[in-house]
Amino acid sequence: MTHARLLLIALAASCVASPPRPSKEAATAQPPVARKEPKDVTVHGDKRIDDYFWMRNKGTPEVEQHLRAETAYTDAMTAAQEPLRQALYAEMLSRIQETDQNVPFLRDGFYYYSRTEKGKQYPILCRRAGSPDAPEQVILDQNALAAGKKFLGLGGWTPSDDGALLAYSTDETGFRQYDLHVKDLRTGQTLPESIARVDRFVWGKDGKTLFYVTEDAQTKRSNQLWRHILGGAKDDLLFEEKDEMFGLSVERSRSKEFVFVTSGSHTASEVRFFRAGDSGASLALVQPREKDHEYYLDHRGDLFYIRTNSGGRNFRVVTAPVAAPGRDHWKELIPHQDDVFIDDMDLFQDFLVLYGRQAGLPQISIHSFASGQTRQVAFPEADYQVSPEHNAEFGQSAYRINYQSFVTPPSVIDLEMASPGQKLLKQQAVPNYDASKYQVERLWAPAADGVQVPIALVHKKGLVKDGKSPLYLYGYGSYGISVPDNFSSDRFSLVDRGVTYAVAHIRGGGELGKKWHDAGRMMNKRTTFTDFVSCAEQLVKLGYTSPARLAMGGGSAGGLLMGAVLNLRPGLFRLAMVSHDPTHRRVDVGPL
Repeated sequence: MTHARLLLIALAASCVASPPRPSKEAATAQPPVARKEPKDVTVHGDKRIDDYFWMRNKGTPEVEQHLRAETAYTDAMTAAQEPLRQALYAEMLSRIQETDQNVPFLRDGFYYYSRTEKGKQYPILCRRAGSPDAPEQVILDQNALAAGKKFLGLGGWTPSDDGALLAYSTDETGFRQYDLHVKDLRTGQTLPESIARVDRFVWGKDGKTLFYVTEDAQTKRSNQLWRHILGGAKDDLLFEEKDEMFGLSVERSRSKEFVFVTSGSHTASEVRFFRAGDSGASLALVQPREKDHEYYLDHRGDLFYIRTNSGGRNFRVVTAPVAAPGRDHWKELIPHQDDVFIDDMDLFQDFLVLYGRQAGLPQISIHSFASGQTRQVAFPEADYQVSPEHNAEFGQSAYRINYQSFVTPPSVIDLEMASPGQKLLKQQAVPNYDASKYQVERLWAPAADGVQVPIALVHKKGLVKDGKSPLYLYGYGSYGISVPDNFSSDRFSLVDRGVTYAVAHIRGGGELGKKWHDAGRMMNKRTTFTDFVSCAEQLVKLGYTSPARLAMGGGSAGGLLMGAVLNLRPGLFRLAMVSHDPTHRRVDVGPL
């Protein structure tokens, strides 16, 4: 059972009209107490004593014994919830179509897709040569790869240009440490290559050279670019990023002509490149790194297309000759706008597609090179999530996206780049689900300084706003990341029990562009916390819930948010859900 489902089960248990009575085991159970062993963990002159540093020794008998005791205590305290857990799990499973297939996409003459089979845990990666109706070839069965293993995670995969070989990476530890492998798709045999701690990788044009980035074993920072020739005895180190503030990534242009090597920190970037047919990989620098300057590359014809924040925090798009790509030769194509954040771009032979955000919602714009005109794609709902799907072909005439909302299941759509046409290719099947029973809303909450903060909500239709309904408010607000208002079939086990699910798109995130991020980071971080409080207060004021029925949650960096808000306004909430992969913690501050 996934951690997300366990979180929902714990929350739902607090929301039912008649919560289960504690078991006899719970009345007598005593929580295990971890021993204290002070350890000085001073960093940069900041002295801290960690009494529980010894628990980092994973796998030792003492740590495992304590974890087993924690599990036993949890089982005893939640034993009375077992019937509810089973009911919720059955509900969640009933909304999943276990045998399914995603929409095939074209890449170098093959149609690639993955499918799932009932009773099998992992997807099966397949392709068909030349036509979607051609015979199926299974190229990677993750179920077979996982046989006999405790864990298997697929990092990434990419076929060579001729489709003969497949490079893919797997994690068998659960610590996101991936090993690179190569499979011969003509014979079905896995080649001897096995390269440890690989982050990203691309093929060269010759179909026998791989360029890959590895991570440091201690810091997990991606810092070295390597070249591997199939069957070679020794790989060559091509570049090392020595600044600990920066990590490395490698990618190949959709035109297939260039490989880009990007050094990036949270606030700056620097790009090197070489031709994909150059097995020697002679790296050339585009523009030296500068404080607070981010830029990213793609290629078309004799020009590089560059997304840069040199003209404003929300980015613009410029072009530069391949032969002279430095800033002195940049020519503006798409200007900076204060109210539109250009988050990414996809470049094709005839069109440039911009993915961004405006007024807190994701937007897609298509720029035609023939006409010079740019149009924005319209979407039907008041609140939604849209993201690019597989768009592998440089010459394609339709742009594939994934559209969804709190009530609309993930939908694969082709946008005609030359016209406003949209073609729905597939909507995820969700058994035992009726979208007409629910309502999506989008509200704005006035923050302490008067700034309006967006809130997305979903609840059953006919909700009476009398303050008596339970509400779960989720928040993140960190690293400029935008929380997607996406679909989750599991969520309706809460909503069907009268719980309103809401997301507060607070500052520190990226929902309203880079300035939104800036307003909630570093010395402005407190704004993230006060924005969340303002959203909760607005929901109470409008009658969606009351402090006695208000729960909140946040994961990873959102755990910091939960701790801060509990201390700022302890009387405003009755339950907090704190998650950090791979554990979840629940903090009760009163009945919900």
